[in-house]
Amino acid sequence: MTTEEPLFRHLWRTGELSRRVEAANEALSHCSLCGHACNVNRLEGELGTCSTGSVARVYCAVPHYGEEMPLIGWRGSGTIFFSNCNLRCQFCQNHELSHRGLGEDVDAERLARKMLHLQDEGCHNINLVSPTHVAPMILAALNIAAEHGLRLPIVYNTGGYDSMDVLRLLDGCIDIYMPDMKCADPAIAERLCHARDYPAVNRAAVKEMHRQVGVLRFKENGLAFRGLLVRHLVMPQKLAGTRDIMRFLAREVSPRTYLHLMNQYTPPSCQPLDKELCRCTTVSEYQEALAEVAEAGLQVHDLQYAH
Repeated sequence: MTTEEPLFRHLWRTGELSRRVEAANEALSHCSLCGHACNVNRLEGELGTCSTGSVARVYCAVPHYGEEMPLIGWRGSGTIFFSNCNLRCQFCQNHELSHRGLGEDVDAERLARKMLHLQDEGCHNINLVSPTHVAPMILAALNIAAEHGLRLPIVYNTGGYDSMDVLRLLDGCIDIYMPDMKCADPAIAERLCHARDYPAVNRAAVKEMHRQVGVLRFKENGLAFRGLLVRHLVMPQKLAGTRDIMRFLAREVSPRTYLHLMNQYTPPSCQPLDKELCRCTTVSEYQEALAEVAEAGLQVHDLQYAH
């Protein structure tokens, strides 16, 4: 395997990817893919927090130009938006997908074809948005797509509420982990995301992601091909706990962690919000967050979204 070859190709050649698919399918019978650990039997139609059974639902699969520059390059990131979510964040910007579940059910073969179509369109990677609850279906599709020549890096674009169970299944399959780190305080996580243990689960997941792929690395042309890229959205009233998260990244992950400090929080209009969330983040709040990044010894890299 060459340095820049997608990781899943090696697992496919050795047959390990097929074994992972079997293990992942079995995991659906007592699901603990995320921090909720609902332990429902999704193979028998039981539904947990994500409202998803044994088939993935896809909203769309398109070349996307609204991601970070090292992902979109000049031909776009091949983005697959999965419907439903394992979190119920008040401030979600994709409410129709994540909460209402709009989209179509696709089996592994159709999902593989979507991946291959994005490759044929010239995309630089396969970008899986909200993948945690459908990781077994993704592995099954990757196994099929690999056989038909898929050779793009896999981006795992997650809300960051990923259990060790799912990350063990993904080890060696994912090239770029791109988790959110939403908030640092359990009480705020419970109120805004309906997951009190989000901070603990999130930090453990980010450490494991870094163990698997290390810091973000680039090809000579500037495209990212492997590593960890952390997203952190600056929230009004310091709800996100930016200082604590930055200190964690610098001390327990790596001071070289690539960070996208996002400043585009906008109150969604489709659902009730706590009063603190009813306004945009101010310039001074974002500037204060930048200072907290520098104080921790991290850098904000030039990873802003393209427009």
